[in-house]
Amino acid sequence: MSLSNTALLMIDVQSSFPARDYWVESLAEAWRPNQRALLNAAKAHQIPVVRILHEAPGSQGAFDPEQGLVCPLEDFNDAVAITFNKRVHNAFSDTSLESWLRERGITHLVISGIRTEQCCETTSRVGSDLGFSVDFVSDATLTFPMTRQGITWSAEDIKARTELVLEERFARIVSTLDLINEWQTQRE
Repeated sequence: MSLSNTALLMIDVQSSFPARDYWVESLAEAWRPNQRALLNAAKAHQIPVVRILHEAPGSQGAFDPEQGLVCPLEDFNDAVAITFNKRVHNAFSDTSLESWLRERGITHLVISGIRTEQCCETTSRVGSDLGFSVDFVSDATLTFPMTRQGITWSAEDIKARTELVLEERFARIVSTLDLINEWQTQRE
């Protein structure tokens, strides 16, 4: 990995999520320092940050731009290289993200944001299939418990499952601290 061909994708770190009934502030409090550290490190190492926002026009919900919540989450409204708005789970299918990355010679993606198993995982899979190398920074992704058929899966369970299915197939799983240390070593 070269820092000059790397971009940080900050996926769906937006004000829509705290408005949802499944938002768990204690989980967000554990995630925020990692997302912030990754964002700060990317800026310090001149790695372009790409903001991805999810929108659902006409839904009249938290992701409807008319509701005013399709904007950066408080404390994450830093200047970024570019912002793309998407209407599907992955950041590629309905945006010009791929073209933007290729025009800049970016071949390595660092994935972070909200939700681990949805837009972050899906973007990792599609990015990998498009030929990008992917670092999935699991502790800089956020998710919430989910219930199916009477069984509740914790956020930790969901993250573990996401790591399992991505690792060595679609992405390298790496912690915020380890990745920042790698970036620092490459700069020295």
